Amino acid sequence: MQVDFYQLTRDPAEKVLPFIAQRVLDDKGRLLIVSDNSAQLDAISWSLWTAKADSFLAHAKSGEGDDTLQPILLSDQIDAHNGARFIAFADGNWRPVEQDFDRVFYLFPPSQTDNARSAWRNLGESVERRYWKQDGGKWMQGP
Repeated sequence: MQVDFYQLTRDPAEKVLPFIAQRVLDDKGRLLIVSDNSAQLDAISWSLWTAKADSFLAHAKSGEGDDTLQPILLSDQIDAHNGARFIAFADGNWRPVEQDFDRVFYLFPPSQTDNARSAWRNLGESVERRYWKQDGGKWMQGP
């Protein structure tokens, strides 16, 4: 499993997630986006609808239809009813990952840096870790 730590110093999660989601979909993957904040899930949903000028990124909130059909599922639970192998924690809260995901995207604001450091340290040796930071409008892999 790979865990990518994204420190959000410029843009909020709802601006970053459409780009991550598009890459997952381009690779024929499915994504589960998790947040305990329902207002944030609404904002993420809106950003997925408006991410591209000529189309949208197909998605739904868990329980609002057939979850198994959704390429991107928004939820407050770590239940990949859509068969996702990729998961994004959008609200800055780290959660233990018990299901078999190939990749975890952990997005956190500076106020959650201590939680991110703790999560980094507590991950097992078999987990590949990457840290990303915003540098102007670009994401740079950093120490």
